[in-house]
Amino acid sequence: MKTIIDNFVDRVIEYGMYNEIDKIYVKNRVLALIGEEGTDRISDENDLKQIKDYLVEIALKNGKIKDLIEEKECLGAELMNFIVPLPSRLNDIFWSSYDISPQEAVEEFYKLSKDSDYIKTSAIAKNIEFRSSTKYGELEITINLSKPEKDPKTIAAEKLVKATNYPKCLLCMENEGYQGRINYPARSNHRIIRLKLGDEVWGFQYSPYSYFNEHAIFLNSQHVPMAITSKTFEQLLEIVDILPGYFAGSNSDLPISGGSILSHNHYQGGKHIFPMEKAKFESEFRFKDFEDVNAGIVKWPMSVIRLQSENKNRLLDLANKILNKWREYSDLEVDIIAMTEDVPHHTVTPIARKVDGRYELDIVLRDNHTTEQYPDGVFHPHQDVQHIKKENIGLIEVMGLAILPPRLKPELEEVGKYLLGEDNAIADYHLEWADQLKEKYPRINKEEVNSVVQHEVGQVFARVLEDAGVYKNTPSGHEAFMRFVKSVGIN
Repeated sequence: MKTIIDNFVDRVIEYGMYNEIDKIYVKNRVLALIGEEGTDRISDENDLKQIKDYLVEIALKNGKIKDLIEEKECLGAELMNFIVPLPSRLNDIFWSSYDISPQEAVEEFYKLSKDSDYIKTSAIAKNIEFRSSTKYGELEITINLSKPEKDPKTIAAEKLVKATNYPKCLLCMENEGYQGRINYPARSNHRIIRLKLGDEVWGFQYSPYSYFNEHAIFLNSQHVPMAITSKTFEQLLEIVDILPGYFAGSNSDLPISGGSILSHNHYQGGKHIFPMEKAKFESEFRFKDFEDVNAGIVKWPMSVIRLQSENKNRLLDLANKILNKWREYSDLEVDIIAMTEDVPHHTVTPIARKVDGRYELDIVLRDNHTTEQYPDGVFHPHQDVQHIKKENIGLIEVMGLAILPPRLKPELEEVGKYLLGEDNAIADYHLEWADQLKEKYPRINKEEVNSVVQHEVGQVFARVLEDAGVYKNTPSGHEAFMRFVKSVGIN
């Protein structure tokens, strides 16, 4: 049997960052972080992350940290940093492994990101996830419970922290190895793989709070704003070449029409097949002078043009032509407005894949203009569905995965009680929806109420996506969509 400190040190050495001769050194560095009292307790725990949690509690008892989630996170990240190679070493390991097997290199980096607790697997496991069948296929729903809410002590402590502009944002390279503070997340155990996209240096990392399998983030090494340009399409297709089996997509570059950090150019990707990818063509056609590129409108609540070709350059040329046309295109008959004075309203949400050796690019048309009737956005979730989702519709939602706020966990439980006629504390903004469900399911019972509520949340999410779609799923909407397609030029 070993003491908890020796158990931790032995596990660190097993990861290969240190040798047996480094044992005393590592132990002393850990003791400096957590204090010496309480480290002689016996431990046969095998899980390194669990041992780390015990050491954090020892540090709290020893007065090394305050009883705040943020301080515990900072110390925990610093302890797990013992198993993570230096950035230079990790990049050497990754690209050496990549030369032998790109897939194994990616798998090793993903495993390290989880093992080091950079990816918060235990927190992610708290999320509520389910699927709901709709006329667009099976949509995916996640009620996000992974990020802990700030307690009053943290809020009070944050007011005492001096403002700083370093790192500039959560997507900057400067986050790599950053200690963290009461008002900024811990990143001691964070590493970024460098890769070239065209003539630019970018970073490849994972999301700490992954919403899907191998949820990756690709970030420009420079703190430059989001911009959808011809380079965007090129870089997305480069990513799917570099990382086999991954998709890559970008949020839009305009407010309202995307859910991203607009101040830093970045993409997202991963190894996950979203509902939108499974959706089939509703209509197919060939664009003029691009007869070698398969194209069509996807049967989806949002307005998607899908392009498919084995020739990357031809795909890029057509994508740029569609983007440039959309930037300036208006159709007042269906409230599509390209500009208000000098303010642009049109952009796209692009998603790239490689399927059976052929490139596939989904171009989702976006419009962010507002009116008196729709001050949040004409193509934003409308008021009657904001009780479920009122946030911007970003890349992940566009593809059919709803990321819903944590408030919905208790609120939906109250909706269930309301449907059963039990005492409840249903929120006023759910009442109209709940009354509709009561009428739809007059004989609902306790065994089925949860699945019914989840199913109906999926129907609301489908409506949310329809609201965000610039062309509606109606005969007049299809006609209007084809007017745009014809303006680009088809045979």
